Order: sequence, then C-alpha cells, then structure tokens
Amino acid sequence: MHLACFDLEGVFVPEIWIRFAEETGIPELRLTTRDVPDYDALMRRRIEILNRKGLRLPDIQAVIARMEPLPGAREFLDGLRRRIPVLIVSDTFSQFAGPLIAKLNHPTLLCNRLEIDPDGKVRGYRLRQPDGKRRVALAMQGLNYRVIAVGDSYNDLGMLTAADHGILFRPPDPVCREHPALPVAEDYAQLEGLIAGLLAPEER
Repeated sequence: MHLACFDLEGVFVPEIWIRFAEETGIPELRLTTRDVPDYDALMRRRIEILNRKGLRLPDIQAVIARMEPLPGAREFLDGLRRRIPVLIVSDTFSQFAGPLIAKLNHPTLLCNRLEIDPDGKVRGYRLRQPDGKRRVALAMQGLNYRVIAVGDSYNDLGMLTAADHGILFRPPDPVCREHPALPVAEDYAQLEGLIAGLLAPEER
C-alpha cells in the first residue's frame, strides 16, 4: 500500500513568508527554504527581523487569513485522498497553518510550533522533532507503507530521498541541478500522472 507525504508551502499554498514580505514591504523576509538550506539560520533571521520591526504573531496571522490555496490544489488533494492516505509534512507552524489547512479540506498536518510571548511577540520556535520530514517518511515505511514524497525546497530533500519515490514540484533551478535524479512536475496534472504511474492497479 502507498502513502503520500507532501510539503505544504510552494506545493499547495503560496509561501507565507513571501506573502508577508510583500504586504509589509520587508524584502529580507522573502528568503525561504528554496533559497537557504540552513533552516535554523533562516528562522533565527526571520525572528530577529520581526522583533526589530515590532511585528507580532497577529500581524502574520492577518496576512494568512487572506491567503488562498494554489489554484487546483484542493481538487488534486481531494482526488488523491480518495485513493491513498495523505500526510502534509511541513516546516510551517501550527499558529500559521490552520486557516490554510481548512481551505484544503482538512488533510492531516504534521508541523512545528512557534514560541510566543503573552503580548504576541515571536520568541523562538520548537521543532516537532529534528529532521522531522525525513523521519516521517522512514516511520511510515516502518508501518509497511511505500512512501511517495513531494516537495519543492532544500528542506524537503531528506524526505524525498528517504521515500520510496521522491518527486520535486515546481522546484527552483539550483535544487533541480543538484538533484537531477528526482523527477519534476510543473503542475498538478503532471504530478497526478507521475503518482498514478507508481500506484498499484487497485489504488488508481
């Protein structure tokens, strides 16, 4: 039996930090894991900028509340979930993801958590577990699933390479060049075709 693990941002919803950077006019916040392989360094930089600019969790949540999934994302997910189990495995935070997960029809989400002061200031973040995406893929294999993993960024590569089948979705050029063995899908139709080719007849 197959199970699919997907990244969230860049695959099913826009990049939250890019949208927040656009709305606040802070270009330094546009950097994501598509640009920076070191997630801890990226998050420490983001938190430093937020605190320097006096921005708090409610400011980010107000932007997220106006965001919508990428066109076709919910339909693709709904169709796949009728065929095989699906997990969303993301480096986003529970305080961010709720409204977007609701708009995707509530797929199961595994993610991290921000540490927030009583006044809404972002103090830090707490990983669900180190190297969490790769470890989810390995854990599902330990339950006798054949794992299909889909992501777009450097922080997805552990999951993609640990899975039985890894697929890049609309990745940046450097990730493609550095990992030429991973197949690439540029839209949901291509992604559906790649996944369908991996499934057993009774799962199609």
